[in-house]
Amino acid sequence: MGERQTVAYLTKRFREVGFYPVSRRGQNFLVDLNLLELLAGSAGVTSQDVVLEVGTGTGSLTSLIAPLAAAMVTVEVDERLAQMANEELDELDNVTLLLQDALKNKNTLHANVLDTLREKLAEGPDRQLKLVSNLPYNIATPIISNLLASDLPVASMTITIQKELADRLKASPSTKDYGALSIWFQSQCQVELVRIMPPTVFWPRPKVHSAIVHMLVEPERQAAIPDRGFFHKFVRSLFFHRRKFLRSVLISAMKGRLNKQDVDDVLKQQQLGGNLRAEQLSVPTVLDLSEAFRQRLDSQ
Repeated sequence: MGERQTVAYLTKRFREVGFYPVSRRGQNFLVDLNLLELLAGSAGVTSQDVVLEVGTGTGSLTSLIAPLAAAMVTVEVDERLAQMANEELDELDNVTLLLQDALKNKNTLHANVLDTLREKLAEGPDRQLKLVSNLPYNIATPIISNLLASDLPVASMTITIQKELADRLKASPSTKDYGALSIWFQSQCQVELVRIMPPTVFWPRPKVHSAIVHMLVEPERQAAIPDRGFFHKFVRSLFFHRRKFLRSVLISAMKGRLNKQDVDDVLKQQQLGGNLRAEQLSVPTVLDLSEAFRQRLDSQ
């Protein structure tokens, strides 16, 4: 493990197979073994867990996690990396490596990934899903957003991501980083910033700082949202035009379904002034507002 984590080893191995990291695919390899172990340890993987990893790379994180899990599904889009990972993971019979994109599109996880996860979850009682991954920067947001929106029993997500994205996940109302992503995750998860990491712990070095984030999904919070699909769309609609006043945003979002008077009635019911902006609303306030609009639409 230690040898495979060095820049010298990776450079030599990649040269042998004619592989060169591609920045647009977010191919930055975590070469600090202590941080790799911190990422793995923070996930708290047990024998009841099915683990999803997106971005197998050379299989270093996979080989740390798989012995602890019931099953591990790891996804790699690059054929040469997948080949190298297969050589390292050959003796781990609970690992399924999928050579493909994890996403069908930016709003949907690939059906084959979802089907494989469901298959592994169904193989044992009380299994739950955990995402543990050094996520490629370019797909981090759609991966975590779509996974949380799925019907899979997601227990937690332990990931390395850009610090900028970590700041958005943890942001408070009335700050520049607060937005739809903050509300979507904080409405359902405890979000913990485990460690901020400089570019020097990756190879090739990214231009930004990164972070290890652990998000524990709370079923009670999820159960308190009557229609998570509606809530997800509602939250995103609030921030389509971030600087517009709340009333204008809601009139636009509800166009063709509710008229201006309906919007004004709901705002009055929720004791919210139309001159507020979405970024000023707390997570509980957005939850209440979303449910008020859902009920108003159902009553039409």
